[in-house]
Amino acid sequence: MPPLCPAKLLATVEGQRLHGPDLTHWRQWGPYLSERQWGTVREDYSADGTAWDSFPHDHARSRAYRWGEDGIAGFGDDKLDWCISLALWNQHDPILKERLFGLTNAEGNHGEDVKELYFYLDGTPTHSYMRMLYKYPHAAYPYADLVQENARRGPDRPEYEILDTGVFDDERFFDVMVEYAKHGTDDIVMRVSVENRSDESAVLDLLPQVWARNTWSWDTKTPKPAMHRADVDGETRIYARHPSQPPFVVTAHAEQPIDWIFCENETNVRRLFGMDGAGPFKDGFNDYLVEHREDAIRRDQGTRVAARVHLELAGHATQTVYLRMRADGPRWPATLDYDAVIRRRRAEADEFYAAIQFQLASDDARLVQRQALAGMLWSKQYYHFDVAMWLDGDEAQPKPPRERKRGRNRDWRHLSNCDIVSMPDKWEYPWYASWDLAFHAVAFALIDPDFAKKQLLLLVKDRYLHPNGQIPAYEWAFGDANPPVHAWAAWRVYEMDKVLTGKGDRDFLERIFHKLLLNFSWWVNRKDADGHNLFQGGFLGLDNVGIFDRSSPLPTGGRIDQADGTAWMAAYALDLMRIALELASEDPVFVDIGVKFFEHFLYIAEAVGRSDTCETGLWDEDDQFFYDVLRLPDGTTVPMRIRSIVGLIPMFAVHTLSQKLYGHLPYLRERLSWFLNHRPDLAKLVSRWYEPGGGRADQMLLSLLRGHRMKALLRRMLDESEFLSKFGVRALSRVHHDNPFEYRHNGNRFGIRYLPAESDSRVFGGNSNWRGPIWMPVNYLLIESLYEFHRYYGDEFQVEYPTHSGETRSLDGIAQAIGDRLTRLFLLDETGRRPVMAAYPLLEADPRARDLILFHEYFHGDNGRGVGASHQTGWTGLVALLLQPRVSAEAADVPAVDPARAEAETVAP
Repeated sequence: MPPLCPAKLLATVEGQRLHGPDLTHWRQWGPYLSERQWGTVREDYSADGTAWDSFPHDHARSRAYRWGEDGIAGFGDDKLDWCISLALWNQHDPILKERLFGLTNAEGNHGEDVKELYFYLDGTPTHSYMRMLYKYPHAAYPYADLVQENARRGPDRPEYEILDTGVFDDERFFDVMVEYAKHGTDDIVMRVSVENRSDESAVLDLLPQVWARNTWSWDTKTPKPAMHRADVDGETRIYARHPSQPPFVVTAHAEQPIDWIFCENETNVRRLFGMDGAGPFKDGFNDYLVEHREDAIRRDQGTRVAARVHLELAGHATQTVYLRMRADGPRWPATLDYDAVIRRRRAEADEFYAAIQFQLASDDARLVQRQALAGMLWSKQYYHFDVAMWLDGDEAQPKPPRERKRGRNRDWRHLSNCDIVSMPDKWEYPWYASWDLAFHAVAFALIDPDFAKKQLLLLVKDRYLHPNGQIPAYEWAFGDANPPVHAWAAWRVYEMDKVLTGKGDRDFLERIFHKLLLNFSWWVNRKDADGHNLFQGGFLGLDNVGIFDRSSPLPTGGRIDQADGTAWMAAYALDLMRIALELASEDPVFVDIGVKFFEHFLYIAEAVGRSDTCETGLWDEDDQFFYDVLRLPDGTTVPMRIRSIVGLIPMFAVHTLSQKLYGHLPYLRERLSWFLNHRPDLAKLVSRWYEPGGGRADQMLLSLLRGHRMKALLRRMLDESEFLSKFGVRALSRVHHDNPFEYRHNGNRFGIRYLPAESDSRVFGGNSNWRGPIWMPVNYLLIESLYEFHRYYGDEFQVEYPTHSGETRSLDGIAQAIGDRLTRLFLLDETGRRPVMAAYPLLEADPRARDLILFHEYFHGDNGRGVGASHQTGWTGLVALLLQPRVSAEAADVPAVDPARAEAETVAP
C-alpha cells in the first residue's frame, strides 16, 4: 500500500472537504461532459447498429443528443442539466471548433483516433479547482487532410497525426488554458487564458458557453428550460431557469466587448433532413460566425448562450476571458475577484498534493503523478443510458427499426444508468468498461477513497448488474466478459481507505461482497462448460492476444480452455476468500463462506495441473509455461503454444494465509485442517511454512504455481529477449518476432507474431494490440503478485534478474524494479525526453512542452512510445501508485524461508 500521512492530508482544506458534511454539494459540479457523444452506441438508432455512421461528426454540431453532451473543457452539474464548455474560431476553420475531432474506427488506419492536442494538468477530487490546456492552430483545422491521408495508409504504416500536417509548425498556434475554480459549491468561475505562441499577430473568437441538455424533445411532458438576458446596473446577466435546478445567473468579463448570442439546443432538421423547422438551432453559433447569418441566433433568449469575445493578439500576447455561473440569490456576491478565487483554489490544490507526495523521489515524479491523477479526475463523465427506452424508442420521436430488437444489448433491458462514472478515455472510450473501472478505483483511492468505493458499488447495483449476476462489460456489448477484477479492486480500496481513515469500511466491503457472490456464480455457471474448473472466459479484454476471436464461435468448432480465464477465476476465489475472512472478524458466519472459496481455489488449482479431466493440461512441462488449450469437436486437444501474457496471468492467483492474521477466527483452523486432512490430493497444492519458536506464525501459500513453476515463469518473464522490456513486461514474448506461431486447420492458416506497437490487423479492432506492447494494468497485477509471493518466501528467496545476468534479487526487489521500468515511461530520461512522448517530436523540441504528458492506452514494447488512445489515464493512471514509495506493513511477519526447502516443497501439482 502507498504510504500516506493521514493527519497531514486530512488537515488540508481539500482533505476536510472530502471528509466533511458538504462533500455531496462540492461534487455536484465537475468535468462531467463527454468529449465525444457522437458515434456512440447510445446515440445509434440505426437498424444495423453502425454507431459511427448513424451519428457522425458532421451531425454533431447540428443534432441534439438524446443521452448526453460533449464539448471542449466541459463542466456541468451531475445530471448535465446545465453544461459549460469552450468554443473557438480562428477565422479560417470551415466550422466552429466546439468539440474535439477524430477519426472513426473505419477511417483510422489503426481504428478510432482523436486528432487533437490537449493536456489535463491539474485537479482536485471535489473539482474545486481544475486546469487543462488545449492547443489550437492559427490556420484552418486540417479535417480533410487527416481523413484522406489516414485512408491512404494501411495498417502497416504509422498513423497520420495532427502534428504531421504541419499546422502547428513555427508555433503558429494558440495555447488555450482553461481553469475552473469554485467560489462555492454552486458558484463556478471559468477562466480562459489565450496565448499567441507565434511571433505574428493572430485573431481568435472565443466563446465560453452555457446550455441546457436537451431533455424535452423526446416526450411531450418534460418542460423546457429557458435562459434570457437582462442588463442590471450596467452588467449583462443571463438568468437560467431549469425545472430540475434552482435558478442560476451567468455573467462574463473581458477587456474586449462581449457579444452575447443565443440559440436553441435542438436539431437543425432543415440541414440534416430537409424538413421545415423554426430556428435558431443547435448550430446557430456556427452559422452566425462562419456563414455570417444573423438569423441563426437570437439576442435575448434560448437554451444555449455564448459570450463571444473577439481577440486580436499580438505576437506572444496573452488575453483572458472569464465566465461565471452562480446560484441566483443573496448567497453569493454579485461581484467577485475572479483571479483571487482561482489563486486560492490552486493553492489549496498544491497543499493537498504536497500532503500526498511528501515522500516522492523528485519534482519530476511529483509532476507525473499529479498529471496522471488530473487525467483521471478530468475523465469523470455523466453516463446516461436506459437500454429499454433505447430499444423501444421515445414517444415524441420516430420508432426505431424493428431489427434493433434482435441486435446489440437486447438482453440488457434492465440496464438503466444515469451516474457520474470514471471513463477510460472521454473521446476514444466515452463509456465505462468494467475491468478498466476496477483499476481506476484503486488509483482513485489514493486521493478519494469515497469516490473509489462508490464507483465499485455502482457496477453491482441492480440497474447495472444483470439479473443472472453478470457485470456489464462495456457499451458496445454489455454481455462480453471482462476479467473479474472487481473483488481485487474492492479489497485494495478497502485497505487504502483503512490506512487513511484508521478504520475499515465494513459496510462497503459487505455490500459489495454479497453482490460479487452473484457474479462469481455467474462465472461458474456460464464459463465452465464441463464443470471441471477449467474456464473459457471468452474475450476477457485482451483483444488480439490469440489467433482466434475468443468472443466468437471458433472457425475450428469446439472451444478454448483458457489459461487466463482459469487463472482469473482462481484469483477471484482468493480475493473473495480474503474479503470473507476480513468480514468474519466481526461476524463468524463468514468463516464458512471463506472456507468455501478456499476449497474452490484448490479445485481450480487441481484442474490446472491435472490431465484426467482433459487430455492436455494448461501447464506445458516441456516449455515450462501455461498455454490455452483448443478442444476440438472430435475430442482432441491442441495446446496453443503462444508465449503471451495469457501464460503469465496464473501468477495473479496468489495469497498468503497467515495464522497471525486469521488465527483468532473461530473454527477457521479447524475447518481448514479438516478439509486438508480429508483431501490430501488437494492439500499437497498448499505450500506451508512454520518456524517453531521464534515467534513466527503459520503461513500457507495459496497459488497456482509454487517455487518450481514460479521460477520457470519468471525465467521467461524476466528475460529481456522475451517478455522483459526496458519499460515493463511485454504482452507477447519477443521470441515470436523471428518465430511466429502458426496453426493450420482445413487449409486455413492462423498466426501470430510479435508486434511491439500498433496492430497490423483489423480483425480484432484496429486501435488495440496485445501482441507485444506493454500494458499498465497487467504489469501492475504482476507487481502486486510478486509482493504477495514475497510475503511468503521472504528476502532469502532469490531469483535471477534479469535472466542470464548472473544477478539475483528478492521477489519484492524484482517487483520494485519492474515498477521502476514502468515509471521510466513518463519520467525525464538522461537526454531530457520522456519515452512516452516519442511520437511528438514537435512537443519534444519545445522547452515549454517538456512538462506536458500524455497517458496512453499502451506502450511500444521496445522503446516505450505511447500507443493507442492518447488520454487513457484510466488504467494507465496506475502509474500514480507506482511512483508512491511502497510500505511493506507485513515485512516483519515474513519468515525467512530456506531456499532449499522452498524448492523441495514445491513439487508441481
